[in-house]
Amino acid sequence: MINRWAKTIVMLLCAVCYSMYGLAQGQIRGAVKDASTKEVLPGVTVTLKGSTTKSQTNAEGKFVVNAQEGQVLVFTFIGYSDREVTIGTGKDLDVRLEPAFNALEELVVVGYGSQRRSDITGSVASVPKERLSKIPVNNVMQAIQGAVANVNISQASSVPGDAPSALIRGRNSFSAGTGPYIVVDGIPLSKTDGSVNDINPNDIESVEILKDPSAVAIYGVNGSNGVILITTKRGTTGKPTIRYSGYGGVEEAAHILEPVSGEELLERYAEYARITNTSLYNGGPVRNEFEWDNYQNGTTTDWLDAVMQTGVIQNHNIGLSGGSENARYFISTDYLNQKGIIKGYNYKRYSFRANTDFNTTKYLTVGTSAFIVAHDRDGGRANLMQAAAMSPYARMYNDNGTLTQFPMYSEQLWSNPLLPTTLDPERREFNVSLNGYAEADFGNIWAPLAGLKYKFNGGYSFIPKRTNEYEGESVYNFAGLGRITNRESQTYTIENILTYAKDFGLHRIDFTGLYAAKSKYYQEAIATGEVFPNDALGWGNLGGASTQKVSSFADLYRSVSQMARVNYGYDSRYMLTLTVRRDAASIFGDNHKYGTFPSAAVAWNIHNESFMANTKDVVSNLKWRISYGVSGNEGIGIYDALFLMNSNPLAMNGLSNAAIRYRVRMGNADLRWEKTAGFNTGVDFGFWNNRITGTVDFYKTRTQDMLLSQNLPRLTGFQNVFTNLGKLENAGIDVMLNTKNMSKENFTWSTTFVFAHNKNKIVDIYGDGKDDLGNRWFIGQPVGVIFDYTKVGIWQEDEIDAGVHKGWDEQAEAGAVKLADLSGDGIINNDDRSILGQTAPKWTGGITNTFTYKAFSLNIFINTVQGAMRNNAQIGGASDEMGRRSTPAELGYWTRENQSNEWRSLSNRSNIYGYAFPSNASFTRLKDVTFSYNLPQSAAGRIGVGGVTLYASGRNLYTWTNWLGWDPEARDVPRGNTVDGVNDQLNYPMVRTYVFGLNLTF
Repeated sequence: MINRWAKTIVMLLCAVCYSMYGLAQGQIRGAVKDASTKEVLPGVTVTLKGSTTKSQTNAEGKFVVNAQEGQVLVFTFIGYSDREVTIGTGKDLDVRLEPAFNALEELVVVGYGSQRRSDITGSVASVPKERLSKIPVNNVMQAIQGAVANVNISQASSVPGDAPSALIRGRNSFSAGTGPYIVVDGIPLSKTDGSVNDINPNDIESVEILKDPSAVAIYGVNGSNGVILITTKRGTTGKPTIRYSGYGGVEEAAHILEPVSGEELLERYAEYARITNTSLYNGGPVRNEFEWDNYQNGTTTDWLDAVMQTGVIQNHNIGLSGGSENARYFISTDYLNQKGIIKGYNYKRYSFRANTDFNTTKYLTVGTSAFIVAHDRDGGRANLMQAAAMSPYARMYNDNGTLTQFPMYSEQLWSNPLLPTTLDPERREFNVSLNGYAEADFGNIWAPLAGLKYKFNGGYSFIPKRTNEYEGESVYNFAGLGRITNRESQTYTIENILTYAKDFGLHRIDFTGLYAAKSKYYQEAIATGEVFPNDALGWGNLGGASTQKVSSFADLYRSVSQMARVNYGYDSRYMLTLTVRRDAASIFGDNHKYGTFPSAAVAWNIHNESFMANTKDVVSNLKWRISYGVSGNEGIGIYDALFLMNSNPLAMNGLSNAAIRYRVRMGNADLRWEKTAGFNTGVDFGFWNNRITGTVDFYKTRTQDMLLSQNLPRLTGFQNVFTNLGKLENAGIDVMLNTKNMSKENFTWSTTFVFAHNKNKIVDIYGDGKDDLGNRWFIGQPVGVIFDYTKVGIWQEDEIDAGVHKGWDEQAEAGAVKLADLSGDGIINNDDRSILGQTAPKWTGGITNTFTYKAFSLNIFINTVQGAMRNNAQIGGASDEMGRRSTPAELGYWTRENQSNEWRSLSNRSNIYGYAFPSNASFTRLKDVTFSYNLPQSAAGRIGVGGVTLYASGRNLYTWTNWLGWDPEARDVPRGNTVDGVNDQLNYPMVRTYVFGLNLTF
């Protein structure tokens, strides 16, 4: 009886508890996968229906949620249809999500927030996820290259540690900065002296690129060249997940510019001696003293082989993520080690990241996005250009085993390419970025404030750089030269962001307000010492030098910004975005510190109209967008608007005094921002349940008040002044097309195609309608053009004998370049030059094909760059040096016996007008191929891991081009020159890479 009453009481208590608190909570576990590909889906939101209880799948697609049998879980994920699952008894849940008919509900980062893709009114492109997750790259720009329309990523240098440059929708400035503004997790990376090499690609979750005026105007003075938004990975709810990603492989030159053989070089020597009427060493056949013994012994050296090696690359990354509903974390550490294909070019990168999110209360969330990275580029580097010039008979070593200074002595134009490898300079760089946020949701404080949020972003970056170098006897500097260079920048960023989002029936309003401030302090110090007693201490004791020199520099940049943006939507059909931003920066003149940048955009989701109801089976998405906006550019030196003075020592009365004088640049109190105003219209479309999707954009922009350095009359006492002059236009089209060509149970084939065309045009320069010949700026033409003579052949002996050159080119001789007399005045002079082409491509494209068969995947990417022209340094730089150096075997020359109409003679008068031999730099490249295998989940479970992916990948596998040189894209600086701040010592060929990789999750 007692037991019966006790049982009844317990049952009543349980019923009361159930009515008051619901079921007792337990832990439900499971995994979520793609229904068709069977791939795990990380980041899926798992919600207990009718409650606020949420979880999220981890990197293995697994989740843990507090729930009970009989309750319903709702699974939501971008690009997939929602699914509800009732919790049953027994084993863990195995949930399969079907891809949604469209991904219009996908959230896209647009700057200071995110929007549903269907609500976006501007031109915002997302980098395909597979480019970020399945392609092994050293930096994110390599993943973007060719994958997004009208984002031109140029890999001018394959030097380990160098990052590619980017240009979005053409060049918008003459002399100010043209690179995009890069923002990582809401905090600017640009203008901090940081680099995309600081961001570990394994840490990146998504990349969005803002291209049109409306999208970029939100960044005001920083937006005229486009904006790249990088979002890194965050923690997920659930047990800790460990992810390892690693790859290793080899690198080689994508193309070897083979030198001439020993026999071929002797023929060149003989021809050069005949033309110049000079004698060879000891009567021939070699030209120089140091070549004689090797020629006598039949010994030759492959100098390219001497300076080149098989490159080795390896990367290891470990990530840890997890957390609870109130605390989530993502921690990663990365190590990259690259030994270049040119001896001495080494690069190591060490990085650490910690992203955290804490729900401290029901209304306050705080977190961090902090990282530390160290770059190591130590080592003396061999010189490729010097090696390519060496005679195969040149002497590498002296009798005592040391490297010769001039291997072709008595020729002293070319030094030993291996000499720099005897040095041991230090090149170190660091980036310490400590960024954090706090976000308050006022709706969780007081219900009527639902939708109102405030977010504080704070960022600090410290970027020190150090270079220590010493040259001594090993490079034949017997006096000794030491130098220590220290540079550092400190940047503070503070952002206050207020947002409000509210739905009123069919109406939706979204407001964003911003007040931000930024400060950057830069300083450098250079200490140099010359004439040391010995080389023992190197740079370690510059005070021991007989001659010492110290210099330093510092500057300070500050800015404040205000911004307001309103998004309005009606019935998911009509969208309006209005934005205005106001910036002030210390960089400009006192009279124009502030600039205002407005924009407006509208969009129409046509497919949501009632008259489209009968087309749903065919048209799954159709949206029209139009926008207009103004953005700015401030890319000049921090003090270029000011009157500055120099301090120089002046000897007076036997004493050294400090003399103060104005610098050669005049100040300008009226200097203001460049402004780019632009129009964009585009269509987003999807057909047959989004089996075919894409976007087409047409745009036109005009930049005015351009920042130009204008020359001044000498009587002013100044040489130049920065002023606002000139106008520049860009117009073009972006196309992106995605197709699902085949989708079977075990096999899929999809294709992504991108195409872009941009026409750049100078409208005005100095306000007088005149061209600037010195800078090669011509009204009506692009900023970068090839302005040169027109080559029509080579002068032949019979033409000279017949006097054909009379009244054409009186100075011509047989074997010289024949140039067109365009002016018809009977002489070749500057009037015969014309615009032959442009340095920027006329159009670019890319095509990616992805094939999957069960657990196997094959990704093939081809990109093309067409309509570009470059001056060919290999041909033009030879000239007189053709008789004094080795040249590529592909580079021929005119002789009496072989009267070529393509190649000139070896005479130093064969190109007296300085024709630069511009050549077509177009190419099509098999950019990367990746083959991967995902171990089935069941097999992975048996070996105790969550997931296993094995892959093999190749980059720059083959290039189709008519370019004569190392590569049409690679930097090729002529001897003794500096191009874009890079000297001829840093020439480096394009590399081909083969890697094998492994991804593991635990």
